[in-house]
Amino acid sequence: MNKIVDVLTFSAPIPVDGRHRAEELRRQQATPAKGEQVYLNTLSVSFVNYYLCCMGFETDLNKSDSWNVIQQSLMDVADLSLKNLGLLECRPVLSDAEFVYVPQEVQSNRIGYVVVEIGKSFREAKLLGFVKQVQTDLLPINQLQPLDDLLEYLEEVSQLHLADNSLTGNQNLVNLKQWLENIFESGWQEIETLLGTQSINPAWSLRSVNGTFISRGKLIDLGKNLSDAYGGLRQRAVVLVVTLPPDNEQEMDVIVEVHPTNGQDYLPPNLHLMILDFEGASVMEAQTRSSNKNIQLEFSCEMGERFSVKLALGDISITENFVIC
Repeated sequence: MNKIVDVLTFSAPIPVDGRHRAEELRRQQATPAKGEQVYLNTLSVSFVNYYLCCMGFETDLNKSDSWNVIQQSLMDVADLSLKNLGLLECRPVLSDAEFVYVPQEVQSNRIGYVVVEIGKSFREAKLLGFVKQVQTDLLPINQLQPLDDLLEYLEEVSQLHLADNSLTGNQNLVNLKQWLENIFESGWQEIETLLGTQSINPAWSLRSVNGTFISRGKLIDLGKNLSDAYGGLRQRAVVLVVTLPPDNEQEMDVIVEVHPTNGQDYLPPNLHLMILDFEGASVMEAQTRSSNKNIQLEFSCEMGERFSVKLALGDISITENFVIC
């Protein structure tokens, strides 16, 4: 094993109550093999729970499937619920293992994966490291990130959650990771519903017809502007489109576009499209001229990262807030 990983590990006895719970759950399984699986999973979760509690994180074992008799019987699960953060998967390995098994059923809906080496006596354990995402059944141990990175990552996710109220007001965060599971927030509609099949940019349409791109749009009201023809007030609206390309792995690629509403040929001039970081600072920007049919920005985000999309036209501005968690 890589020496850097060896240095940044954590070893300690497994808590007594965790060992008792593991033995209790093992006895309730239908076969010895299933009992062994549940036993190791429960020891692993108990040990990670002890470590994170020592580090000041709040956990909730009762909300973890791994602490539920029925769920443990039906699944190969070793999740630990962290209050307000999500589920952390705690996968066990035995001494000298080169790979850790991560079943497909737990390769999503997790904020990270921690690998726990269970000692030969089943009374001690060692945290070997973690990864943010997994897309393989067999994860090489030498690809783990050190525990210091885990604590920094969880602190970052925690700060994002704490900042939600002050930075997003009454608006809900749009969780883009849920879009991969076909879960969409209210107001985000299919593109054809908002733009009509005849109004969609041909290049955009070509990239979405194969079904691998996940896209949703939202109608954004930019208030009323003076009409050029009659001098009266006219409602101005645009369609904000967010697209997640395929093959997102450790990072999630995001495409943000603005289109005119169905029936309009061009976007209003001097419309600003901005990407803001979690502190509200602009990191990317595009602006329309006199005859833009759409504008677009592309970027990548990591798991747990939050950003905002801001549209500004004159003294009117609208902000939509997003998180990948």
